[in-house]
Amino acid sequence: MTELIKRTITSILLLTLLIIAVNNIYVLFLLLVLCLYEMFFEFFLLLKKILRKYNKFYIYILSFHILIYFTFLVLKIFNIFFYNIQEQIIFFYLIVTICVSTDIGGYVFGKILKGKKLTKISPNKTYSGLIGSYLFSLIVSVSLFYNNFKIGEIIIFTFIISTISQLGDLFISFLKRKAKLKDTGISFPGHGGLLDRFDGLIFAIPLGLAIL
Repeated sequence: MTELIKRTITSILLLTLLIIAVNNIYVLFLLLVLCLYEMFFEFFLLLKKILRKYNKFYIYILSFHILIYFTFLVLKIFNIFFYNIQEQIIFFYLIVTICVSTDIGGYVFGKILKGKKLTKISPNKTYSGLIGSYLFSLIVSVSLFYNNFKIGEIIIFTFIISTISQLGDLFISFLKRKAKLKDTGISFPGHGGLLDRFDGLIFAIPLGLAIL
């Protein structure tokens, strides 16, 4: 089974799980708690490998701040759906759509067109993938949300969120490179760990809701 097929199957399963979760508050809560635990655990392991030469005190302090950040993120998402805040729900869907289509666009364009490498931090990132990320996320977000927002607003918002999503991806790639790891975990075949899959979202969601 090729990596592309694995990524496609995993993406379909994740999307199905997300649809089920947002329509059942109890499933959503359970899913968010599991995500919180797994992402924190993966981040903690990264820090342990990167800072193994330093005092454990620094690792625990950084881990504590990361735990607070992830907890805030999870509670914010749960609050939006628990109180059924429609404006924020639509924004949340838009942010997720932009991040997912950014990832898909970058992967597909990068694989097909290849070209010059974007950075040494992540060898798989290319300029063609960068253009594909912006282009595909823009097409998808405009196509799905043109009835909810002005086209100009969608274009600006997509550019901002897509940029943050890609920077988040590069940041996690940088940490993995420092820790000498290919993936942050093995949760999803073809994707790696939860941080590998949600690296852009964990930075884009707070920024997107702050803009709202």
